[in-house]
Amino acid sequence: MSGLLTAELHGDVVSLRGLRARGRHGVLDAERQLGQVFTADVDLQVDTRTAAVTDELSDAVDYSVVAADVVAVLAGEPVQLVEVLAGRVASACLAHAGVRAVAVAVHKPQAPVQVPFDDVVITVVRRRGDLLDAVPARPYDAVVALGANLGDRRAALATAVRDLAATSGLEVVGASGVVETAAVGLPGAAPQPDYLNAVVRLRCALSPRALLAACRAVESAHGRDAAVRASEVRWGARTLDVDVIACGALVAADGAHADGRPALEVPHPRARVRAFVLVPWARLAPDDLLPGAGRVADVLADLAASDPAAVADVRSRPDVVLAGADGTTGPAAGGGA
Repeated sequence: MSGLLTAELHGDVVSLRGLRARGRHGVLDAERQLGQVFTADVDLQVDTRTAAVTDELSDAVDYSVVAADVVAVLAGEPVQLVEVLAGRVASACLAHAGVRAVAVAVHKPQAPVQVPFDDVVITVVRRRGDLLDAVPARPYDAVVALGANLGDRRAALATAVRDLAATSGLEVVGASGVVETAAVGLPGAAPQPDYLNAVVRLRCALSPRALLAACRAVESAHGRDAAVRASEVRWGARTLDVDVIACGALVAADGAHADGRPALEVPHPRARVRAFVLVPWARLAPDDLLPGAGRVADVLADLAASDPAAVADVRSRPDVVLAGADGTTGPAAGGGA
């Protein structure tokens, strides 16, 4: 198996064999209830030249940390398909900056196969950006979050929903109610106006990075183009913010590319601690899953227990109704900015 994996990679390779943990992955109820042992073999394509000179761990990929991350995925949130599990293992490996590509073989020796067999193995090869640039074979469920605290906030959110719906490859299937929250800024930053926020559920036929590009295009139409983004203060005031929160069950991340493709991480790395995302999302679709965290309603409940003030600050704005919310199809209604 080592040769099969490594043959798909180029250059220096670090191999981890026999990483294992008990997980509850599978389609059958018995698999979810009883669990079984899953094993992963991992090959990491890396560049060891700097570490070979400096002899410093900081210049290498710490394979002990990678191994722990792989085991956490095997033992973590249950999925139905081993293909998804293998993809998540690959994503966990690619989350380490020094890993350029990864080959993963996930073993399920106790699979419910009705003939004599030794093992079931799913092997995947992923390169940085592959998961985020791949056009899906069929549309998947995606979630984006909207926010605005400058100008006509209500109009910005309403127009953003219409713009998303008009984008080829996107279908708006639902919009949450609108909420209002205090702005989250950097410590010591000047006060900002309050935000209006909402969540939109989509059927998406675009790659995750193309979805991000579509969101950026909607922002640009509201005067927040690339030049404006480059000059902004982090967590500063915005005429419109359109963030990709989740792309189906995908867990993946990479940095910006030399060809201009932007950095992207899904699910959004701060979604689980953002009440202004979780509250409207849980009201719209409480049983949706935030990959790596669980059911949205449960994630919100955990946040409410750990940070009740943040959740309490999320105030409903029933006077503002977006197209697609609660079955509505017309323009946003109600007054106030």
